[in-house]
Amino acid sequence: QEKSCRLSAALLGEDCEISHDQLYELLKYAALGKCHNAAQPSWCRIYHQSHLAGVVVVVLHEMSQVHFYRFYLQFKHLRRVFRHRFTLTPSADFLASLYGEGTDLKPQNMAQGLTSTSSECVTESSDLQCDPIIQRYGERRQGLTSYTLTLEEQKKNDYPIKGSPGCKDYISTECDQQRTDSSPLFGLDCEMCQTAKGNEVTRVSLVDARGQCLLNELVKPEHTVMNYRTRFSGVTKKMLLPVKTRLSDIQTKLKKMLPHDAVLVGHSLNADLKALEMIHPSVIDTSLLFARTEGRRFKLKFLAKAVLGKEIQCEQKLGHDPTEDARAALELAQFFIEQGPAKVAELNLEMLLTAEKLTEVSQSKAALQPQGCGVQRQLDEPPRLSKPCFLDCLQVTGQKPLLLGRQGLDSSGLCQSNLSTSNKQILQRALEDVPLSTFSIIQFTLGPEYITSHLHAALYEKVRSKLTDMLTIYAGPFEEGFCLKSVKKEFGRCGPIQSLTVVTETFQPYVCVQYEVLEAAQLAVESLNGAEVAGSCIKVQRPVTAAMLDCDVLIKKLELDVENEGVIYVAGLKKSLTETDLQEEFSQLKDLETLFLPKDLQSGRHRNCCFLKFQKSQSAVDALEAINGWTVKGSELRSRNALASGHLWRWIWQMNHSNGKQGKHIFYEKMEQLSDSEQDLRKKVKKLDHHIKKLYRSLQNNTLCVVLFPGLNSTHGSQPGLGLMGIKNDGGRSAC
Repeated sequence: QEKSCRLSAALLGEDCEISHDQLYELLKYAALGKCHNAAQPSWCRIYHQSHLAGVVVVVLHEMSQVHFYRFYLQFKHLRRVFRHRFTLTPSADFLASLYGEGTDLKPQNMAQGLTSTSSECVTESSDLQCDPIIQRYGERRQGLTSYTLTLEEQKKNDYPIKGSPGCKDYISTECDQQRTDSSPLFGLDCEMCQTAKGNEVTRVSLVDARGQCLLNELVKPEHTVMNYRTRFSGVTKKMLLPVKTRLSDIQTKLKKMLPHDAVLVGHSLNADLKALEMIHPSVIDTSLLFARTEGRRFKLKFLAKAVLGKEIQCEQKLGHDPTEDARAALELAQFFIEQGPAKVAELNLEMLLTAEKLTEVSQSKAALQPQGCGVQRQLDEPPRLSKPCFLDCLQVTGQKPLLLGRQGLDSSGLCQSNLSTSNKQILQRALEDVPLSTFSIIQFTLGPEYITSHLHAALYEKVRSKLTDMLTIYAGPFEEGFCLKSVKKEFGRCGPIQSLTVVTETFQPYVCVQYEVLEAAQLAVESLNGAEVAGSCIKVQRPVTAAMLDCDVLIKKLELDVENEGVIYVAGLKKSLTETDLQEEFSQLKDLETLFLPKDLQSGRHRNCCFLKFQKSQSAVDALEAINGWTVKGSELRSRNALASGHLWRWIWQMNHSNGKQGKHIFYEKMEQLSDSEQDLRKKVKKLDHHIKKLYRSLQNNTLCVVLFPGLNSTHGSQPGLGLMGIKNDGGRSAC
């Protein structure tokens, strides 16, 4: 029986913004699998990639996230089918970034470059036996127990062991050594400071096998701190002042969290365990797993970039993020176990490290070189190690990618390129040719008359204005001299408030409340309309404007949107509650998959609400009934179905804080022009949605389909793009 492919991605809140490198990462893995060193993308996961029937990318030329939400009701098929969505950073050369081409990579030279790489691999494979990874583990893929450190290896590498000198007062996790290849993996990382005692823990992070953060806490050292090591730890004296948690509290929590057969994963994990003063029998140390000669070790930062394609420990950040490091170590171990030693050895990490060092030396020389020495600098530079794009790699495997559109999409000869004069012709060619290709890029466009920067700016302003109205409610009437504080407190229980003002133009006072999230405004309308607040029975409503006449319809469609399926919104949380507190509080809810705690993107402080995503829709319905009326730390919770839990939440926040500056003057100038053309635009968008629906229905089962609104870069500002993705299954909907 054919295996069904599946796509999973935790795209909530801050995790919804995807770069072109990350998109390239997904498409490369989907198209090539584990060949050509294509690894699972870092931000989502494809299950049973080898069973994918093909990859189809639909590009909506010169369209952005604004278009999707301005014509949300017209994009009937897109919002019903594609559950996974992300904000896409706009790019100057979108298609080039889609192929994975670097700025120094000439298309006509790609095939030649790849051929030489392939021939080099033959030589390298004969030397594979000399690789320290192969010498240590052999070539065959094995279970995780083959990579846990033996007792002798732990002693040799200074791990805390029961009965060893210096470990007398250490606490055991009480996990046994009865591990199997099915035992759960947990990533662990600590940040330390220097005290009179030595190294003491100041921060601890634990993640589970799915990368979910289970523990991320600051810890107050027992002794006087001599050096906070803020450059590396990111921990400051100010951060630790209010902290009450002590090492013993963390030890107790870890003992409760870890099952009896838990395997801890970390990079130089011995240092973390010693700082925690804990003993654990089953460990995988990634600094030893990715073996090198003469006792040398790769740094975690290098391995994350070379193996996972992830940038961690960035210089612009203050200190390391222990959750990020724990997750990176975990994913490195998972990669090693899944791929096996031979595939890891083929990465040729030593060569990559040498190339990286040469590049750093070259950049240092260039920075020190006086002006006028450009020729000599070029002679001193090492040859660039450009990566071939995956379109070229596909050709080598005997596959010819298909590109269809109105303009010249590809000048390299790498693809079957067919130009058409209309979207209808492009669709017809796609219906005929896509089934014959394993990788296709189909580009539709609205036409040049609809892609002017003035119209884009006016569309943006219309969307921003409507979303602002949807976030706003009016409530009243109140008695003269009413208590504004109690009104703010009552409305604040529905969610974070952006602003609250008193309306004095009316006979009796009203209040105008603008919220930060759509769910909060809707919750206020649903729960407080007709309620008694500050001694008055009040009416709660949204602004009444022409643009808001279809607000109820839009709210209903957002609620039924497949992206919000199985997601609920919870308000009324105390701001003192941490993510760990909430994880514990909601742990009894069945099938809870992800918890997202929104933060102010400027201050980093979390809001008094959260989103809960469940594996099953019915579990979300059950949770909704259970949560309403719950009291957590003295606060009564309110909840409802989510409306904007994913990328839209972040975009709304950014719009809220833009103060409507983008293109506002243009909006008023072009209002008449937009009104004339918008009706035609609606019809075109509706037809475009129908074209995509027809194409999608023609695809084979197990086809990955990605629809991209590339975003815009213009003199009037940049507008983010939008990506929708899913794997088609028998039901017609994308598999999640």
